Amino acid sequence: MSFLGKMFGGKKGDKPMSTGDAIQKLRETEDLLIKKQEFLEKKIETELATAKKHGTKNKRAALQALKRKKRYEKQLQQIDGTLSTIEMQREALEGANTNTAVLQTMKDAANALKAAHQHMDVDQVHDMMDDIAEQQDVAREISEAISNPVAFGQDIDEDELEKELEELEQEELDRELLDVGPATEDLPSPPTAEVVKPKAKKQEDADDEDMKELLSWAN
Repeated sequence: MSFLGKMFGGKKGDKPMSTGDAIQKLRETEDLLIKKQEFLEKKIETELATAKKHGTKNKRAALQALKRKKRYEKQLQQIDGTLSTIEMQREALEGANTNTAVLQTMKDAANALKAAHQHMDVDQVHDMMDDIAEQQDVAREISEAISNPVAFGQDIDEDELEKELEELEQEELDRELLDVGPATEDLPSPPTAEVVKPKAKKQEDADDEDMKELLSWAN
């Protein structure tokens, strides 16, 4: 059985693991491999330092250190590939888990909607809406009837009222015309003093004398 099969309990006939449990297992494996990575990186640094330390003084020890370093680097490379695979699988499971939750929610909502509609009949709904509209019309007619003032004396002839009004206006106009102009006793009395007529002739003679005198000076 493969490593992943052992990790997820992959025996035939066993009940498959839930997506949530599988995601948790993958995260735990990721943490384990990351710790292994950190360990190998430290080992690589140690072997590299050992090789530098021996150098040409102990060539055999330096070469052994470099060989171990190569093995650690190969293991580190394998872990990198495994982590990439696990990460992609975890992301796929998380997406599937999200889709499952969304679909379940949609299914529950559809069932709830179906259950709600079971208590409703389309024809009954239409009948109820018609009843509501009819009652609204009745209420509107009642409101209009209440809001209109009670009309008394609607049998009065409007033309007759108009004629009576015109007669009243004509009588008022005639009265105003008769009252125009002051009364005889209010007229001013004629003047009693003697009117002094202007002495136009004497004034003309005086003007002629003045003109003659002016002409004599001019000559």
